[in-house]
Amino acid sequence: MDEKLGKFIDDFSELVQLAQAGNYRQQAGKQLLEALTEHLGEPAEGLSVVVENIPPHRFVDADILMAEFAGHDPDSRLVGIGGAQRHHQTLSDMVQQSQLFPQFPLAQPDYTNLAVGPDTQRQAVAMGLWLFSFEGHRLAVFQRDADPRTGRQTATLEVLAAGPRTATEFLAEFRLRMDNNSVLKGQVISLVMSEYGPSTAGVTFHHRPSLPASDVIMPDGLLQKVADHTVGIATHRASLKQHGQHLKRGILLYGRPGTGKTHTVRHLLSQSEGATAILLSGGSLARISEAARMARALQPSIVVLEDCDLIAEDRSFGHGPQPLLFEVLDAMDGLDNDADVAFVLTTNRPDMLERALAQRPGRVDLAVEIPLPAHAERVRLLELYGRLVAFSPAALDAAAERTAGTTASFARELVRRAVVAAALDDAPVSDSHLAAAVEDLMADAETLTRSLLGSGTDAAGSPGFPVPGMPAPGIPGPGFPGPGMPGPGRSGS
Repeated sequence: MDEKLGKFIDDFSELVQLAQAGNYRQQAGKQLLEALTEHLGEPAEGLSVVVENIPPHRFVDADILMAEFAGHDPDSRLVGIGGAQRHHQTLSDMVQQSQLFPQFPLAQPDYTNLAVGPDTQRQAVAMGLWLFSFEGHRLAVFQRDADPRTGRQTATLEVLAAGPRTATEFLAEFRLRMDNNSVLKGQVISLVMSEYGPSTAGVTFHHRPSLPASDVIMPDGLLQKVADHTVGIATHRASLKQHGQHLKRGILLYGRPGTGKTHTVRHLLSQSEGATAILLSGGSLARISEAARMARALQPSIVVLEDCDLIAEDRSFGHGPQPLLFEVLDAMDGLDNDADVAFVLTTNRPDMLERALAQRPGRVDLAVEIPLPAHAERVRLLELYGRLVAFSPAALDAAAERTAGTTASFARELVRRAVVAAALDDAPVSDSHLAAAVEDLMADAETLTRSLLGSGTDAAGSPGFPVPGMPAPGIPGPGFPGPGMPGPGRSGS
């Protein structure tokens, strides 16, 4: 029995050797280890690799910077690495395995297209080896993009140099330039989520909105108040610093759905040319800490958190800890006083907000209700959305009178329905179409539609909309009525 087992082991050993001889047959072309040793001037297998991790959204910045470093050396080269295992191994792994199995020949670099603006892209090196000199010392830098499918959550630079100080000094200079230069600076971007988690998510570039103040219908002076606090303060940064006052600021825009909070944000972005705008909404609100770090690095900046009540519920409501709430508070508190960063928060439910967020100066300095439009404002809204339609002033006034308690979104839908009705009638848009649209939308059968568009009132004729710091109707709070005694609210008209 022992003799059979010994023969089996011998046969298996021979089989393994045959398999290795076939699988690791040297591929044609110059090998990685040979090229590195030749470039660095000493055996590459005896050198240490220093790794620098790059967040996915900064990879294009790293690619631009690496091209600049290599561009200063007329003898620099960019090569690729071949071999079936290159996607799954680090540069250090490849160097060490090349001593036994030379299966990493030099090849062409791999590239990937990455956005550098709303309409522009850059062909970045997804996997390539830079061979160049830095301040008289030779370096090899293996640049590789993130690939969560193979377990790489971040992009990397793997630096190989003849002396450890050379790699350290190069990476110190690299980080300094990365902090001061980015294609994201001055852009309008939104942070997006990835199926592989926040650490692998990227950014989407947007065109900066062009929305004049004349297209934002609000009570007199309200829009200017919001703009002065968000954008205007930045124009007086020198005076504020001189008097020891902080630049970071926060503003909360609250109001019923459809009153124009997002519209107001679009106007603020249009007035902030040159500032970096970072937009968070829905699931991307989970990236608030990352957004704050980006805002600090790319200032002047505006961070927009839409529907922030999704992550900032009042802890006193008994729903347990709110980790994202803590991140919001930490992000707003963690910025230096001289950071030119504005946080703009929007919510339909200010009563759900953590009071520390809504009331503590330095987090939110200004809370502004975007109210339901009054009669005069409803007329102006109908004029705005119907500027290409010849409605008479009398028809606009009558429509505004009939639609008390409705929102800006309601006015836009009203004009759209009038135009659709005229198209179905194959007739020019007229006052009668507007009047019919009013009848249609205000009918009892359209109650749900009006509700979805942000209109409707409670039994007392008030929109029943809560005010920051006030508990919602039926929810008792310090100094406020208990159940059955609604707290105070504003109609906004």
